[in-house]
Amino acid sequence: MTQTIAPRAAATTTGGVAFRVRVLLLLLLAVIGAVLAGAAPASAHAALTGSDPQQGAVVSRAPTQVSLTFSEQVAMSDGSVRVLDPKGKRVDTGKATDLGGTTYGVKLHSGLPDGTFTVTYQVVSADSHPVSGAFTFSVGAPSQTSVALSDPAVGGGVVGALYGVGRYVSYAGFILLVGGAAFVLACWQRGAGVRPVQRLVVSGWLALTGATLALLLLRGSYVGSGKVGDIFDLTLLGQVLQTKSGAALVSRLLLLAAGALFIAVLFGAYARRDEADASDKGDGSDKGGVDVDAEKRDLTFGLAIGGAVVAAGLAASWAMAEHASTGIQAGLAMPVDVLHLLAVAVWLGGLSTLLVALFRAPAETQIDAVAVRRFSRLAFGSVTVLAATGIYQSWRQVGSWSALTATWYGQLLLIKIGLVAVLVGIAWISRRWTAQLSEAPRTKAMATAGAKAGATALAELRTKQPTKVPANSRDSSSEGSDSRDANSGGSNSAGSNSGNSRRAAQLARQQAAVATARQKRLRDADPARAGLRRSVLAEAGVAVVLLAVTTVLTSTEPGRTEEAAQQATSSSSQRSGPLSLKLPFDTGGQDGKGTAEVTLDPARVGGNEMHVFVERPNGKAFDVPEVKVAFTLAAKKIGPLPVTPDRIATGHWSAIGVQIPMAGDWEIAVTVRTSDIDQTTVTKNAKIG
Repeated sequence: MTQTIAPRAAATTTGGVAFRVRVLLLLLLAVIGAVLAGAAPASAHAALTGSDPQQGAVVSRAPTQVSLTFSEQVAMSDGSVRVLDPKGKRVDTGKATDLGGTTYGVKLHSGLPDGTFTVTYQVVSADSHPVSGAFTFSVGAPSQTSVALSDPAVGGGVVGALYGVGRYVSYAGFILLVGGAAFVLACWQRGAGVRPVQRLVVSGWLALTGATLALLLLRGSYVGSGKVGDIFDLTLLGQVLQTKSGAALVSRLLLLAAGALFIAVLFGAYARRDEADASDKGDGSDKGGVDVDAEKRDLTFGLAIGGAVVAAGLAASWAMAEHASTGIQAGLAMPVDVLHLLAVAVWLGGLSTLLVALFRAPAETQIDAVAVRRFSRLAFGSVTVLAATGIYQSWRQVGSWSALTATWYGQLLLIKIGLVAVLVGIAWISRRWTAQLSEAPRTKAMATAGAKAGATALAELRTKQPTKVPANSRDSSSEGSDSRDANSGGSNSAGSNSGNSRRAAQLARQQAAVATARQKRLRDADPARAGLRRSVLAEAGVAVVLLAVTTVLTSTEPGRTEEAAQQATSSSSQRSGPLSLKLPFDTGGQDGKGTAEVTLDPARVGGNEMHVFVERPNGKAFDVPEVKVAFTLAAKKIGPLPVTPDRIATGHWSAIGVQIPMAGDWEIAVTVRTSDIDQTTVTKNAKIG
């Protein structure tokens, strides 16, 4: 009965662990799927803040060049900026030049026709993300254009999705590698010899190495054509290696080579040294004239220093090529970003290692309360560093309360803050379980007893001899029969030995199953340890979602940049049609009241068509002797720019080609004269451009 029930108990417990792992894996896949399904092509981290000619402008003469101004420096190549005439033919020279600061230009051919021109650009921002867009301007007057911008947005498609997955895997690998190694060295040195912990850290190294190689191959197509066929284009790979992002990825690979040596020492010489130290049953301080403790401390110190250097270098490979490398206070932001990444890795990576230790470590090497308490203190320090560096990064990337709530970056940041708060809350519950954690010494004793029992049973069965048949019981009636018995005796004896071996192996497996089930029952019988396992599993689940949100956050345009771009282009985006203003007037004389309605089409920078309609209070056309209009942009000290419209009909005045040189909040002044001596001027402000 015992041999039948115990394996079921073991299978039940193992099934429970497997179920939890499957749930965590499904959660991971669901989060990745939601991120990839809901994410648009990569957001531009360098926004177009201005151009000359401006978007939608109508100029009287064809310009000699087109210039573009971005919110930060960008990388350009030949063909990054294209200017197309109304028929779709390129009219630029193809050579983009740096005009200083964040402004770039491309020369145009001479003799351009009138009509609407399309400007397209595809560049790479200073924080390594692709930026693309298009706008139009007109020469002489707007016209129809045959240009169709049907190409997929840069950073999107299959290549963009693969690049996003690669970024997620690289962050996850970094966290497991750095956090797992830190957990072993700082909290649980015996974990260096635990096979599941070794597999976790090595998996982190493999994931980070594989993802880095994939990103290096995908990079050229990701910032370029977006075609799957260009992934293995060696020409594009050579171009990538010459960029800042390519250098960062290559540096990461070199550091991972050093990381492989670190792992070999940690799980090789260091693990053996820890086992030798644990097996020393003396005072442990002196063995064979060698100070074992001092030697182990020196090895621990060396590994800690070497591991810290490799971990900081890996974190710097992100800081030097992404958000921290551009914008305000870049010199301070990069080391702060390195600290932030290291704190995340130590916290979440250590949490993953603790989860593996609680669920997968053998009973004889169960993690003890001292190691859990050490990690609790280490995690608290990591969260403190994470909060301090996160506050600075949030201020730097968001910049204002409005950007925190009105931009996608700010909203993602609020979600991340909420997830961190949930993690801290669950960690507080874990600390309560840790304070009650018992060592459960019976578990190890029972495990040892079970192993000894299984070994004893196996030894007994292997040495057991077959029962001898008494000599007087043999049938001696026939020598032929005796001869047959003698010939078949060897085979019967061999069959008996073979059956005994099979029974011995079966019994050994059953004994091992009984011992394993007993160990797990004893381990689960400790309520503090069971509670700790549940809380750590919950922390790991939230951490998976947090990592997904962080990955999306790093590929989203910072709130400060997005808000600045919105402000720079607000004047042109606010006016999507003709401007119409009604200005009541009263010249003071007899029959001097009325309303002047001014319309401006298209109300943008460049040439506009203006109409003025003068009406009496009853809505009928007012035949006035004269109407004048003036435009003033006080913020730039431009104007007043006078316009004298022509009389078209009773109460209707018009002017063609009214030039608005700059976008802004313009004051429109209308002067109406109703008699030889009665006139007045009324004003009103409006956004134009």
